[in-house]
Amino acid sequence: MRTISLDRARRMALAAQGFADPLPRGAVTVRHFRRALDRMTVLQLDSVNVLCRSHFLPLFARLGPYDRARLDRWLWRSGENHEFLSHEASITPLELHPLLRHRMRAPRWKAFERMRAEQPEYLRAVLDEVARLGPLSVKDLSDPGGRTGPWWGLSKGKIALEALYMAGELAIHERPQSFLTRYDLPERVVAAEVLRRPTPSDEEAQRQLLLLGARSHGIGTAADLADYFRLKISLARPLIADLAKEGLLEQVEVPGWKEPAFVHPAAKLPRALRAQALLSPFDPVVWFRPRAERLFEFRYRIEIYVPEPKRVHGYYVLPFLLGDRIVARVDLKAERKAGRLVAKAAFLEAHADEAEVAPALAATLSSLAEWLDLDAVRVGRKGDLSSALRAALR
Repeated sequence: MRTISLDRARRMALAAQGFADPLPRGAVTVRHFRRALDRMTVLQLDSVNVLCRSHFLPLFARLGPYDRARLDRWLWRSGENHEFLSHEASITPLELHPLLRHRMRAPRWKAFERMRAEQPEYLRAVLDEVARLGPLSVKDLSDPGGRTGPWWGLSKGKIALEALYMAGELAIHERPQSFLTRYDLPERVVAAEVLRRPTPSDEEAQRQLLLLGARSHGIGTAADLADYFRLKISLARPLIADLAKEGLLEQVEVPGWKEPAFVHPAAKLPRALRAQALLSPFDPVVWFRPRAERLFEFRYRIEIYVPEPKRVHGYYVLPFLLGDRIVARVDLKAERKAGRLVAKAAFLEAHADEAEVAPALAATLSSLAEWLDLDAVRVGRKGDLSSALRAALR
């Protein structure tokens, strides 16, 4: 069994995510978006907007400044992509639609099952209304219902739309700037040629999803590969073992990792990486926290739901990638009315050099502020990197 050092594993993983690709020399085009999504395979969505919508950040990390409206048009209106529950709510290339259908056949949501059992006529009425008038949001329904206590406090209209979407009876038409979800019939969203493609067996779909996860990770443990498309590890382990026996994955050892790792045949190992990027909490590089800790020696937790007095690093904290290491983390907020980007706190990782990190992070924050149409960057006093960061921004 081949042994791959941790620093090589990091470079391999980051190259698979597109961080070894050259930055665009001119304006960022759809071709660049397509390349970046091909590397990631999955672009996770999230509604938190304290900085900007989270799906904008992975592309900024890999491509630099670009037109956000152009990205949204390509994601939802080009016909090349598809939104579904691949890794939570996410965008994937449309080609993956057949591989995700097995999830539509068995959606697991108690609110859905309850509505199926107790209000089947309402579900049918919502589906008929979308068929007749769509694309529709919950606000457009003739009977959206009010928010209730059960089922996460969602209205019955939202539960019905989400339930039908999870079951593949509706699809996401688009999300405008407000991020309000509009639903439509699949045949009006997904190309007919894709809908006609055969549906693979559950096992074959899971095999292919594991291979796609391995390609986008470059190298990873069974848990890493399973998490990419949120597959159960109990199902994934024997499938990964079979893929390794067939030569579609290579089993290797990484010193310090308790479990074996698996390398995709397409994985590249660049000699060096010149990455300089802020990573969204929902970026594939860090979204699986055990992998981030194992690969980068970086313990990372989202503290959005932690009461403010108990937060360690902040509300919306982005890791800062420099070269092939995560060297800092910064709690960011866009104060749009004031026209400024606020770094409420900045922390240096123990292995990092402040003199190297502060100017690199300052340059990246300045670029981010300009991209978000903000005029200034302000740094708070919390964190051991804040003083050096303020000095670098002067």
